[in-house]
Amino acid sequence: MTPSEEPIILNVQGWSFAYPGRSLLQGWSAQIRAGASLLLGGDGAGKTTLLRLLAGALPAQAGSARLLGHPLPLWRSPGAPHVFWVEPRASGLDAITPAQWFAQLPALYPRWDGDALVRHVQGFGLPPHLHKPMEQLSTGSQRKVLFAAGLASGAELTLFDEPVAGLDRPSIHHLQDALAACAHEGQRALVVAHYEALPGVPWRDSWTLPD
Repeated sequence: MTPSEEPIILNVQGWSFAYPGRSLLQGWSAQIRAGASLLLGGDGAGKTTLLRLLAGALPAQAGSARLLGHPLPLWRSPGAPHVFWVEPRASGLDAITPAQWFAQLPALYPRWDGDALVRHVQGFGLPPHLHKPMEQLSTGSQRKVLFAAGLASGAELTLFDEPVAGLDRPSIHHLQDALAACAHEGQRALVVAHYEALPGVPWRDSWTLPD
């Protein structure tokens, strides 16, 4: 499949966004195609803000976007089935266990893959933590829960922030392998925000935000 034939999952045109006293985006445009893409930038560059915009959790102040051909307002809602985005620092999941949360997700994501969840739970070493409240888990374990869910969701647009923060080496390797596998699925786009490229992942595109 040539680049011109690859499906465009999200088409962004002319996005602008600024906080008081600081502009983060001015006329930013991108075609996010199926595969794994990388959003690069240092601390404070605005990577998380851009992920929120891509998820529809934060409105752009100018410009437009279409996800799978539909305008952004149609997917800006909690649990939108085509987008997986959970903020690691504000997930709102403290009181429930990973097992309870995983049980809720098949109803939200029509492309949910239960077999994939089992693989990722094992790959991230999560079985001992499945029945503990999320608030009792370490930051790294919480992130592993979010990554396992996102990878299994099948969501056409899947967004991950700070992918290796708090992860042990085996979990980093599993995440790299999982991203590489998902990059070849052909019908979903994964956008990963990080300060450098993770090795072993066939990155489709990359964008760099200035520090």
